[in-house]
Amino acid sequence: MENLEIGLLLMVVGMATVYVILLIVIYLGKGLITLVNKYAPEETTVKKQVSPSPIQSSAHNLSGSATAAIVSAVSLVTAGKGNVTKIEKL
Repeated sequence: MENLEIGLLLMVVGMATVYVILLIVIYLGKGLITLVNKYAPEETTVKKQVSPSPIQSSAHNLSGSATAAIVSAVSLVTAGKGNVTKIEKL
């Protein structure tokens, strides 16, 4: 019976030690992230304004509203980073 008590005690001490060490790692990681964000913030880049080039359309029956719909869809899907330069029927 004494061996069972020693085994259970070792198991509880070992699990508690692992739990405490994991908590230390988590809080040190959060602290490091906070320090890095405070003293070395992420660099922001300045975007140059590019004048929109005229859209070349090889489809002769494409109306202005259809072209505007395509341009707005591309802008929406690419979060403003995409640019339509040419529309052609495949």
